[in-house]
Amino acid sequence: MKLRTIGFVLCVGALAGCAKESKTPSAHMPTHATTTPTTLPAGTVAEDTVTGTATVVKIDQKTRHVTLKGEDGKTETIVVGPEVRNLAQVKKGDVLKVSYHQSIAYQVSKAGTSKPGASTSTDVTRAAPGEKPGGSVTGKVTLRATIDAIDKKAGTVTLRDSKGQTKTIKAKNPSNLDLVSVGDIVDITYTEALAISVEPASKSSASKKKK
Repeated sequence: MKLRTIGFVLCVGALAGCAKESKTPSAHMPTHATTTPTTLPAGTVAEDTVTGTATVVKIDQKTRHVTLKGEDGKTETIVVGPEVRNLAQVKKGDVLKVSYHQSIAYQVSKAGTSKPGASTSTDVTRAAPGEKPGGSVTGKVTLRATIDAIDKKAGTVTLRDSKGQTKTIKAKNPSNLDLVSVGDIVDITYTEALAISVEPASKSSASKKKK
């Protein structure tokens, strides 16, 4: 992970708390709970996690300039905005750890249990005052569509969204097509999660020695 990306995240990402700290469902997505039989298909079709670290080699609390050294040995200086709290707790030698996760999951429910639509949500957590800077941002986008057609021979299913637009996709597991019917509802959820933490130099050094 590039230091510039880490610096940008540090300044305006999870630590900055730029995103809203409450879930914001759209008007199109029904909010009532539904009961989904356990026999209906559900699972994750794609998932990936990327991690990176950078060490603080220099910090100027007055100007809020922080110089970071990445895993490749290169250094870069960034300016941390005033919206990032607890910068005073960061010292030379501290290690900035960044973890980025994304996934795509699906859930099928019976016809008539809900209507096509879409929703988004964002959750933000930040370190308490006085602690090392850190936090996380998790964003989710859920699209709800209706199964418009099933082609078991081709192993495909056609989905229709709330605007009437259709898209035919290849089933990752063709046997699941035997479990669904035209009219069933499919929820497809895309999730992005970014977590940042700062570890004291002593803790980071001790961890490396144990290895």
